[in-house]
Amino acid sequence: MDNLSLKKDILAKIKEYDSIIIARHSRPDGDCIGSSLGLRDILRTSFPEKKIYSIGKDSASYLDFIGKEDDEVSEDIYKDSLMIIVDTSVMDRIDNSNYKIAKETIKIDHHINVEPYGDICYVRDDLPAACAIICDFYKTFSDELKMTKDGATALFCGMVTDTGRFRYRGMTKEVYELVGMLVDFGIDTEYVFSNLYIKDSGVLKLEGWLLNHYKETPNGVAYIYITKKIIKKFKLTYEEASSLINSLDSIKGDLIWIAFIDYEASIRVRLRSRYVPCVSVGQKYRGGGHANACGATVYNKKEINALLNDADKVVKEYKENNEGWL
Repeated sequence: MDNLSLKKDILAKIKEYDSIIIARHSRPDGDCIGSSLGLRDILRTSFPEKKIYSIGKDSASYLDFIGKEDDEVSEDIYKDSLMIIVDTSVMDRIDNSNYKIAKETIKIDHHINVEPYGDICYVRDDLPAACAIICDFYKTFSDELKMTKDGATALFCGMVTDTGRFRYRGMTKEVYELVGMLVDFGIDTEYVFSNLYIKDSGVLKLEGWLLNHYKETPNGVAYIYITKKIIKKFKLTYEEASSLINSLDSIKGDLIWIAFIDYEASIRVRLRSRYVPCVSVGQKYRGGGHANACGATVYNKKEINALLNDADKVVKEYKENNEGWL
């Protein structure tokens, strides 16, 4: 089925239901919060007679500037609702277990479609963000859908964060046109960038520590292990510590960079890369995501070393068979 047919099916389902609940993945980032709040704004503005909710358990306080999600609702509401799950590739990452009792579900996602689910599964891995899918959906039906400046701001935030400020591959003419459409709503781009990238002094101090303590594998993987002790020393949250992954993104010759961060009983892993995909490494260690930006979970130093060894092999093979990398 082509994209237009799927989009028409989704719009038809939206029109059919009086109650719609939007969910997203756990450990939220800018794209999942932005797509959830952006879609909520479009649906509330376009269909004021409907009950539209954006509900999640985990939170990300650094994104509060684009809006807040809704309080939990009763199970009876779920049973009569359409549930739209955004930016979530696999079911075990859905941050709302009540999707199991919703009347119908729709998956809207841009990750590699390793686990199709939902009554309608709409995946666009050719687009760099779930927010881009929502923007494209709005644009397709702009003769009957409406959006406010607040919704455009949320979607713009998600586009900014998931494209690395529009630097990553996947930024096509189509995507830039969608960004331009959002800007036309009068959003304050300086406000968005300031809230996303101005840092507290504690974060800057940790970044200085990170740049003085990162290590490299023989073939070009830069990595850092941020322990609970370090997080406590700099008085930061897990989210603030993990946001520093891209402090290692500009080291010449290091094509993959990785942050290991202590989190409760596990060690969360954030992997990023240029030129060479790193997602196969993340998938091997209980994770996944985009080709060049993904996550994983390990539980001890033995697994850390194994993951680093696998990542180093990926870089070695890429360098041996490709030219032009930096």
